[in-house]
Amino acid sequence: MTTNNLVLAGTITRSRRFDSPAGIAHVVLMLEHKSQRYEAEMLRNVYCQIQVVLSGERFNSVAENLKAGMDIQVEGFINLQQSRNGQNRLVVHADKVELKN
Repeated sequence: MTTNNLVLAGTITRSRRFDSPAGIAHVVLMLEHKSQRYEAEMLRNVYCQIQVVLSGERFNSVAENLKAGMDIQVEGFINLQQSRNGQNRLVVHADKVELKN
C-alpha cells in the first residue's frame, strides 16, 4: 500500500525553527486538535496532540508567521519517529500548511 495522507486542523502550542547539519531549514510544531465526531451514532469528543515537521525553503515565508496560539490546517504524511530515549511516536511531515486565523 502506498496511501499515506493526513489532513488535520488545530492550534499551535509550540514552535521552533532550526537548520539541520546539511543546511535544511526545519520548523517543528506541536499541533493540538479538538473536535467532536460521530462514531456509532454517538457524538464523542476528539482530542490529540501531534508533532508537525515543515522542511525546506518552501516553508520559509509561512514559517515566520507560525506562533503558539495560531490556528492552522496541515496536510502531509505520517511517519514513525524514534526519540533518543527509544520512545516511538507518529509525526506529520507537512506538504501544505494553511493559516486559519
